[in-house]
Amino acid sequence: MKHIKILLSVVVLLLVTTSCNSEKSNKAQHTLAVYQCPMQCEGDKTYSENVSCPICKMDLKLIDEKSSKALNDFEISDESIFNLNTKWNTEEGKAIQLKDLKGKNLVMVMIYTSCKAACPRLVADMRNIEAKIPKEKLKDLNFVLVSIDPKIDNPKRLKAFAIENKMDDEHWTFLQGSESGVREFANVLAMKYKQISPIDFSHSNIISVFNSDGELVHQQEGLGVDNKETVQYILQLTK
Repeated sequence: MKHIKILLSVVVLLLVTTSCNSEKSNKAQHTLAVYQCPMQCEGDKTYSENVSCPICKMDLKLIDEKSSKALNDFEISDESIFNLNTKWNTEEGKAIQLKDLKGKNLVMVMIYTSCKAACPRLVADMRNIEAKIPKEKLKDLNFVLVSIDPKIDNPKRLKAFAIENKMDDEHWTFLQGSESGVREFANVLAMKYKQISPIDFSHSNIISVFNSDGELVHQQEGLGVDNKETVQYILQLTK
């Protein structure tokens, strides 16, 4: 009987030890250490292993430790607009890519500021949608207006347009891109436009809703249409 108790104790001890080692192993697999030379001989270059600096031979210093889950937060699905690598300028003159908008749900429309027909109504539709969203949820949203006339709609003009239309709060963003970038983005949205004179375009009237990962979840087409469904989609995303 005594031998049986001893044997059972050994088995339990082995199981506990194995479990602890497994947990440590799993933790190690999900942790990424970042090392750098304390003298920064190679500038900002970092290493994933704690080796010696190849220049001064000093031991590297641990500067960061990130979990793989945090790294996976930056993964982008194949359906995301954040895969587009085109460059854009905001109304503040800041150069960005669409992936810089990641983390907030997006309500997007394509317009041009000199438009006197459809675009003012699209702007009104965007404002109307904004008005139906509780203020505490606006922090999770970004209302984005993309110009289809990048030659005219430079950042300075977009900024003036934003102020004039009371759309210069933090949750509003205006974008100017290259002609090819604008065309590429319009194709993604199935939004058609065509320049019919030096200052006029004919274009589709579409407001698109994307989740925080840049995936299209809803589109509203037309001018002055009932936006109840669009608002419902947005509210679901901001729960």
